Amino acid sequence: MVTGELKSKIDRLWDAFWSGGISNPLEVIEQITYLMFIRRLDMAQQRKERLANRSGKPIVEPIYTDETQPLRWSVFQHEHPDDMFERVRDGVFPWLQRLGGENSTYAHHMKDARFTIATPNLLSKAVSMINDIDMSGDEKGDLYEYMLGKIATAGHNGQFRTPRHIIRLIVEMMEPQPGDEICDPACGTAGFLVAAAEYVERTHHDALLAPEQRKHFNNSMFHGFDFDNTMLRIGSMNMLLHSIENPDIRYLDSLGEGAADEADKYSLILANPPFAGSLDYESTANDLQKVVKTKKTELLFLTLFLRLLKPGGRAAVIVPDGVLFGSSKAHKAIRKLLVEEHQLNAVVKLPSGVFKPYAGVSTAILFFTKTNSGGTDQVWFYDVAADGFSLDDKRIPLLDDDKLGAVLNEGVTLTEDEHAKNNLPDVLTRWHQRTGTEQERARTEQSFCVPKADIVDQDYDLSVNRYKEIVHEEVEHRKPDEILGELDRIENEIQQGMSELKGKLG
Repeated sequence: MVTGELKSKIDRLWDAFWSGGISNPLEVIEQITYLMFIRRLDMAQQRKERLANRSGKPIVEPIYTDETQPLRWSVFQHEHPDDMFERVRDGVFPWLQRLGGENSTYAHHMKDARFTIATPNLLSKAVSMINDIDMSGDEKGDLYEYMLGKIATAGHNGQFRTPRHIIRLIVEMMEPQPGDEICDPACGTAGFLVAAAEYVERTHHDALLAPEQRKHFNNSMFHGFDFDNTMLRIGSMNMLLHSIENPDIRYLDSLGEGAADEADKYSLILANPPFAGSLDYESTANDLQKVVKTKKTELLFLTLFLRLLKPGGRAAVIVPDGVLFGSSKAHKAIRKLLVEEHQLNAVVKLPSGVFKPYAGVSTAILFFTKTNSGGTDQVWFYDVAADGFSLDDKRIPLLDDDKLGAVLNEGVTLTEDEHAKNNLPDVLTRWHQRTGTEQERARTEQSFCVPKADIVDQDYDLSVNRYKEIVHEEVEHRKPDEILGELDRIENEIQQGMSELKGKLG
């Protein structure tokens, strides 16, 4: 968790860049990330050196050679600002662009990266501040997420942010396995891929000790596409900062013809695709338009996900509410496709304030499995009312979202007050019970199951309110004569009081 002190340090670092002439949030986070990554490389080399000293064996896959030793963070951080600036600009940064070899996705994205810190003073100040930040433990991931949260100065930038606790919930529900091929076709900063990697590391640590499994984890397990080069660099470095050595993060217009080669490749898709509203037919792959004729990107992305998944592959996707109940031919077609030709597992309705301050759009999470042969017997619904934060623009924490993991890993239960502030742990618990006790839940509850036949009868409407039943509490009112009698009594008491008051004044 990012503490107040750590936030303060990041804020001061951010302000230093701002006062140093770099005000674009994307540019700031790029430059900070480069420096954080350079420091992390040095820390990784130090761990390799300590291990070699203890074992008496040579360093395995050293990061730095004898020639590149002067480029280490631990070396240049002590230099005069002018010398440090020259070394980083002319030595460290070009070396960083070549890191990982010509075939690594990291090197591919870094080739167009720019070192834009303009003065020795700003670089020296930034190095000093980053030195003061603890990057030794799991906090580095939270720290990076906090910085990513600052990319919110414009709607365009804000679209790349999915709240971390929502990502974590989705990953916990989907339980990625070591053998999965995981894809986010609109990856942005790679938040879903990072969370999936953290989950696999935590829950399948022993399996990853096997060389072939570790190779798959580092090279072929995680795939992310985007068509913004800055996001690709940030997402790639985000993965590297979380110890995934060679993630497949690449430039690709997911809705264009170029994605045709990715069909039937992935076993798990985790995504929050952009809700841009519409696009030109000409820019969209013909095979997607054949399935659903629309300009709505959210509908096209759902079609794309079904195309990308292997048979038996699973997906968890955030969509705007309109996907659930939209009345257009395209809306109905995609919902019918999910229900009739594949297996729609669940609809989790999120509160409308989840994406504030970036956007106030109401959203839901769709969970489905590609089968090509149907399989939807019933759909599990959950109507989330609270996610642990205030639902206004401030998004003040109401309950520590670490409870989410505690519910799963330690069997922790929430009090009634805690549940009222954060439904997400309950979502996770009841998700695992959806084929058991959830079957018996009435539709008046917060979660319940709906048979496929009922969904078909409602023309494939997937909005939770279509099926939720509201219990109207019976209220007993007093009889009119009784109420009128009491009013007469009160009136008499008033009149009597007025007469007594007049007598005293007279």
